Amino acid sequence: MSAHYQVSGASAASISASIESGVLRGDWIAGAALPAVRVLADQLHVSPATVAKAYQELRQRGVVETEGRRGTRIRSRPSIAGPRAALRLPLLPGLRDLSDGEPDVHRLPSLGPALRAIAESVDHPPGYASAVAMPALTDAARLRLATDGVPVERATIAATSGTLDAMERLLTAHLRPGDAVAVEDPGWANLLDLLAACGLRPVPFSVDDDGPDPVTLSEALRAGARAVIITARAQNPTGGALTAERAFEVRGILAEHPSVLLIEDDHAAELAEVPLHCLGPVTDSWAFVRSASKPFGPDLRIALVAGDETTIARVVGRMRIGTGWVSTVLQRTLLHLWQDEQVTALIAEASRAYLQRRRALCEALAARGLTATGKTGINVWVPVPDETRAVGLLRDRGYAVAPGSLFRVAAPPGIRVTISSLDESEIPAVADAVASAVHPSGLGVPSR
Repeated sequence: MSAHYQVSGASAASISASIESGVLRGDWIAGAALPAVRVLADQLHVSPATVAKAYQELRQRGVVETEGRRGTRIRSRPSIAGPRAALRLPLLPGLRDLSDGEPDVHRLPSLGPALRAIAESVDHPPGYASAVAMPALTDAARLRLATDGVPVERATIAATSGTLDAMERLLTAHLRPGDAVAVEDPGWANLLDLLAACGLRPVPFSVDDDGPDPVTLSEALRAGARAVIITARAQNPTGGALTAERAFEVRGILAEHPSVLLIEDDHAAELAEVPLHCLGPVTDSWAFVRSASKPFGPDLRIALVAGDETTIARVVGRMRIGTGWVSTVLQRTLLHLWQDEQVTALIAEASRAYLQRRRALCEALAARGLTATGKTGINVWVPVPDETRAVGLLRDRGYAVAPGSLFRVAAPPGIRVTISSLDESEIPAVADAVASAVHPSGLGVPSR
């Protein structure tokens, strides 16, 4: 027990509250061992069952963790914002921003026509009882997903407020604080922050252009991960996308772990110019998430989630006791955009433009002796020997890029360059700046 804090209480609730209060005040340090159940029960003159229940409540809230023979210990509690939020550098005036990871606003469809059409067609707002995932939207989503090869014949579909919202609901419905989640490394920074806020432990596996590395994925699952999150296309930050061959191999690995929750993230959705190779359903619990943010704009905060009936029911159930539902205005807007042929053509044009920009930057960097990846999506990942130096030198040259530390758990250093707003005429200068930042002495940069 802490030398500076004594536990008090006569019930499980009061005992757990006493310990948690001590943690919040700093009387307990991370890693400090709690007394054995019987020892604390004797000290407080309560039954061992009462103390055991108090410890269980603390585990469920992520205050403590049980480590076998090491007993029950105070967990390291991250801030709600997540430790990676502090790694985001401020955008100084005058810098060319290639760090935001957002689509080109000039290539997003206008929401005005859709909103005007909705305003003219809806006489009365829906009530609470009818404000759920609209059948017309889920029917359209089922058709679109089926066209891409997602097995939706027996799937249930729901709407959430974006991908991160869907993932939070999926994870908290299946896992408890302290559980391990297998994640891509490098991977989505916001997801890593979400895991920290939920008290979940990331177990990294490597990725390449073709998707998860089978060896490290298998190791992560064998290490006890209770969930795995895999990006189907436009992996952030590397741009990787599952191939048919890699998807087949990954399904075989997942089949050996049927109790694991599988979450698939179709990151770029309609913007992706490569075929989709869906993994599920291969485990007992499975969800496929497609967001509208990248092709239709970040302000259209809606994602469609398909999965097994039990998993989706848990997501919907948690929504009913929280936000309740996704606004039917957003649902109608997305449905209208899906049905607009001009919008479909605009997104296809944006997809081609992003492809050209990624290829041009990767080729320009290769000509300067640098390896870069960007198979799909709106980002290019550049491995570097010293990302802090590279980011700093690029800022000196007038460019803001994202440091790899935002996305990495154990992967080697790198920087992420967002190409969505790049004009092709800018690419040679950007490539020169990156090459100079990676090789500031000029060594290793071939003459052109």
